[in-house]
Amino acid sequence: MAVRAPDFRPELEWIHTGGRRLSLADFRGRVLLLDFWSYGCINCIHLVPELREVERRFPADELAVVGVHSGKFPNERDTANLARACERLGVRHPVVNDRQFRTWREYAVRAWPTLVVVSPDGYVLHTQPGETTADRLARLLRGVLEDARGAGKLRAGAPLPAEERSAPPAPGVLRFPAKVHAAPGGRLFVADTGHHRVLEVEPAADGMSARVLRTFGSGRAGWADGPAGEAEFRSPHGLAAAGGTLYVADTENHLVRAVELAGGAVSTLAGTGAQARRREEAGAARTTPLNSPWDLLWREGALYVAMAGPHQLWRVDPAAGLAEPYAGSGAEELFDAPLAMAALAQPSGLATDGARIFFADAEASAIRWAMPGGETGTLVGTGLFDFGDRDGTGDDARLQHALGVAWWPAEQALLVADSYNHRVKRIDPATREARAFAGSGAPGLADGPAELARFWEPGGITVSADGARAYVADTNNHALRTVDLRTGHVDTVRLRE
Repeated sequence: MAVRAPDFRPELEWIHTGGRRLSLADFRGRVLLLDFWSYGCINCIHLVPELREVERRFPADELAVVGVHSGKFPNERDTANLARACERLGVRHPVVNDRQFRTWREYAVRAWPTLVVVSPDGYVLHTQPGETTADRLARLLRGVLEDARGAGKLRAGAPLPAEERSAPPAPGVLRFPAKVHAAPGGRLFVADTGHHRVLEVEPAADGMSARVLRTFGSGRAGWADGPAGEAEFRSPHGLAAAGGTLYVADTENHLVRAVELAGGAVSTLAGTGAQARRREEAGAARTTPLNSPWDLLWREGALYVAMAGPHQLWRVDPAAGLAEPYAGSGAEELFDAPLAMAALAQPSGLATDGARIFFADAEASAIRWAMPGGETGTLVGTGLFDFGDRDGTGDDARLQHALGVAWWPAEQALLVADSYNHRVKRIDPATREARAFAGSGAPGLADGPAELARFWEPGGITVSADGARAYVADTNNHALRTVDLRTGHVDTVRLRE
């Protein structure tokens, strides 16, 4: 028996609709594809380009895609934050902010992401949880459209809601920078993620300004090796410099790239360019598919990869040309155990004290560690749905979707980009004490004393080679920020190209 699709509640806020609040009546005469998602969820992020391709393949007067954003984290339920995420991820179709999960419950959704197909006359035809591909979706939708066309239910020229893009990024050198890496000698490398390039930056002595020395990547989204100005990346994130090479987590291409710093040439080190769709085993680096590499760490001749997609850490050996899982069974959970049996939850940031590898486990709002040849452990975090903004020790402390972590040698401590709390936190690995270090906790852009400064979803953090300051990739502010590690004072770095 066909089930009538529940209508959108009139009080819900919308993005990309020209200010209109839509109902199912606005989509009558077309097949409607609903995408229930949460913008920090890696599986939801993977669906974005697939849906974009589906929209390209079908006429807009026959198929409409609508995102129903049911945010897991409180920070994701704010419409301004959601609009920024849509801009960053390239989501252009209408999105409704289902902040109280009412639409989620009415459609009996159980997981992120879930796709629901609604007929042109308003009945639920199909529900599918989990990731899928544009090809699979297209096959399903062709059948649905053929049936609807045969039944005379399609109405050509049905009015579309007017698209309204979210506020454009603030003008400047950077667009949604995801990560920053301090290299020996004082240079910085910045993942200018929204511009699909990587910058080599020379900070001034006071850290208040910096000069862009070189740009790696043409600025076009794509995959191309070659000279610095001709190479192409697609949403690069994590960075690690070692032995005259800059390694780049080319996230949306599912690749690890290598930049030869002497001449600037870019090559591909690991990955095939296609997202791994199953659990991969060890193999040749260039023929083994990867899945959303998010951050990188160089340690003792090998590159460690925070592989967000399969909830694992990986190890790449450039000399041997091998890539292999290092920690994590592939299950999404917070479970400490020997490396191969541990469960991780979207690892997104890496750091080391020389002994342990620390990682920001974003979906568990946790900071954890892996001991080479041993097991995993947890400093802060207790589970996938345990999050907040609370100072404390061990299990009493709370973070919210932390994406970045850096080692502070002078204090033998960790600095954390607590992204959804818009703060920098300090964690003592010996005591497991976590405290706010910089940022008021409110989103925005404000310099000043630690307790008054504002960040907006910072995604990456690094400590300068001289240990005097931390640099923060302040993602939603399109900015590089600096934190004086003696005083906690925050400033915005003035970048000059």
